Amino acid sequence: MANPVLVEVTRGDLVESRHRGAIAVFDADGAVVTAVGDVDAPVFPRSAVKAIQALPLVESGAADALGFGDRELALACASHSGEVAHAALAASMLAKVGLDEQALECGAHWPFSDEASRRLARDGETPSQLHNNCSGKHAGFICACCHEGLPSKGYVGFGHAWQLRLRETMSEVTGVAHDEANAAVDGCSIPTHAVPLRALAAGFARMATGVGLGPARAAAASRLLTACMKEPFYVSGTGRMDAQLMEAGNGRIFVKTGAEAVYCAAVPEFGVGIAIKCDDGGTRASETIVAAVLARLLHQDDQLARRLYELAQPGVPTRRGAVVGQVRPAGELAR
Repeated sequence: MANPVLVEVTRGDLVESRHRGAIAVFDADGAVVTAVGDVDAPVFPRSAVKAIQALPLVESGAADALGFGDRELALACASHSGEVAHAALAASMLAKVGLDEQALECGAHWPFSDEASRRLARDGETPSQLHNNCSGKHAGFICACCHEGLPSKGYVGFGHAWQLRLRETMSEVTGVAHDEANAAVDGCSIPTHAVPLRALAAGFARMATGVGLGPARAAAASRLLTACMKEPFYVSGTGRMDAQLMEAGNGRIFVKTGAEAVYCAAVPEFGVGIAIKCDDGGTRASETIVAAVLARLLHQDDQLARRLYELAQPGVPTRRGAVVGQVRPAGELAR
């Protein structure tokens, strides 16, 4: 099945580029609310599933034992920008178990934040693993391992006990297997598993509603999503789309991006989860798609819907800041 065009990019009066993709909106029972394109094809969700991967941090008792609040839980679900506050909080989490940046196995990269990167360069410094957008997730893994008496060294490996715990959790929440047959390695060195968009959407509907999770897991899921919605800066960063969408939603919207143009989201009041994938890996398109889908779901709130549609239609600027085009929803997403 060829996925439809869902996003157009204009320059002047002409459409310069088009992005194809698929959209899955499902409820917690796995029933379809909206399906556009091939929602059965396996995709790697990458960082979009960090909130599910953070469940064992809460379920194990580690988060409570270490005194983690909303900010720490949000960072454990984050693809952060590497700003000063992000790196400092990741370091603080590790310090709770007597470790430091050297315990991380995610690797280092320059911060997503231009300002943070310039600050490091200006000070003659290079980025550490704390600046990796996944450092909060990895800090959470390490802290949970220490709490459980598991070795933290090698925690990223497929055969490590914590990765087995994560696979079991992911399988139970999404309803599909996470094993060697659908595994690859993510950019931060942990395993990632290719599963259908429909399973990811249903999984986030369960995270949002607790349906089918059992009382303890439902409480952990609610706590994590609530933490992210309360502290969107720590999930994302200054000016990033995840933060802007959750700030606009003011506790009504959970979203999480993943590499190669994947998005997962949930709207708890409607009991639905959302998973989208843009075929060409273009983040500008995945951001437009998820914002437009949310605007449609929340259309009865005129003010919120308008803000979401604004976010779905960013301008295309010149180097001098003049707007000369637009990224906009197309096809089935066009208003």
